[in-house]
Amino acid sequence: MMEPATLAGLILVGGIALGIVLSVPIAVTVGLTSLVAAIPLLGAEQAVLASAQRMYTGINSFPLLAIPFFVLAGVLMNSGGIAGRLIDAAKVVVGRAPGGLAQTNVVANGMFGAVSGAAVAAAAAVGTVMNPRMAQDGYDRRFSAAVNVASAPAGMLIPPSNTFIVYSLVSSTSIAALFMAGVGPGLVWVLACMIVVYLYSRRQPGKMKSAERVTFAQALAVIWRAVPSLLMIIIVVGGILGGWFTATESAAIAVVYCLVLGMLYRGFTPRDLPKMLLEAGQTTAIVMLLVGVSTALSFVMSFARIPDVISDAVLGFTESPTVILILMMVILLIVGTFMDPTPAILIFVPIFLPIVKEFGIDPVHFGTMIVYNLSVGVITPPVGNVLFVGARVAGLRIEPVIAKLWPFLLSIVGGLFLVVFVPQLSMWLPEVMGLVAAP
Repeated sequence: MMEPATLAGLILVGGIALGIVLSVPIAVTVGLTSLVAAIPLLGAEQAVLASAQRMYTGINSFPLLAIPFFVLAGVLMNSGGIAGRLIDAAKVVVGRAPGGLAQTNVVANGMFGAVSGAAVAAAAAVGTVMNPRMAQDGYDRRFSAAVNVASAPAGMLIPPSNTFIVYSLVSSTSIAALFMAGVGPGLVWVLACMIVVYLYSRRQPGKMKSAERVTFAQALAVIWRAVPSLLMIIIVVGGILGGWFTATESAAIAVVYCLVLGMLYRGFTPRDLPKMLLEAGQTTAIVMLLVGVSTALSFVMSFARIPDVISDAVLGFTESPTVILILMMVILLIVGTFMDPTPAILIFVPIFLPIVKEFGIDPVHFGTMIVYNLSVGVITPPVGNVLFVGARVAGLRIEPVIAKLWPFLLSIVGGLFLVVFVPQLSMWLPEVMGLVAAP
């Protein structure tokens, strides 16, 4: 007769694979599969009780409150007139470069993502403003959409980042250290996109206009208008680093700040707030459900000792840390194409983290690897939500956008290998700031 742990493992693998093939929502797939897999381990009654308890304890977390607050802050920014000011500032900084408006799109996405931490919000806000401008100046609509889609996930790495908060909870790693570690990889992502735009503009001479030249006084005025929006990064991240408040408290402060800023910019009125609260609540509900069911899944996996079995198998396959890291990155690149970053982190970090610790890889560095890697998935089919949002904002089907997206994907994946094999890109800033011990 088959061992209960083996049967549970087969149920987990088969159930999740079947759910993905049948396009069942990932939260439902993970939740039901975890419940069924727990039955041979605990019995039917105890499986139901344990699964419900684990789901509750998974979301009953004070640090996790930072996510709904940051989600709400992102919604307020998206509606509060902040995107336009950030785009104008980005245009002043890089607008004169080859392919100036496309470069502006990249930098604006990085800036908007940095203050909102949400790739989808960045793609929607920046794309809505930039796509018409780029079309008016003769840019290929497909290329414009691809630029917007490719650069939007930079905000998932540049602090504050909801994805790093989830990783922090799973790995028991400092949020402040992760936030600072994400700066280098986030800039690598932005630079990877800018390089592709530069090369593309060189191949299309005269077809990708740069921005008009502005005087120093005009540039200063434009940047000054964007300072209040960018100040939120200093308030949120600086407050965490200074020990003045926790990540959750900083997220609440960000909501208040964005609310006041949006009112001052007249981006919305009090009558718009219920709609924005509903939007933030719907997004939060999805994230929290994913966290809850993934916690139940992690419990079943731990009870069946699945992470230990996988760890022993991987370490038995090779003792080369390079080979193991490449293998992990390939697996996560594949997983990211059909699974959102949140459940992927909750499922795979408990499996992979003990393995990389065996080789002396810092959990903070590993966190930047995983977040960068899974961020690629949000712009790739079949599940890439940023890809679908960017295409919809541009008024295009996803197929023509994908055709122009491949050079960006190749460049971004090249950046991933830099992040993986050049640890100082992630670790230099946390080490300098004393957030992690220098080796």
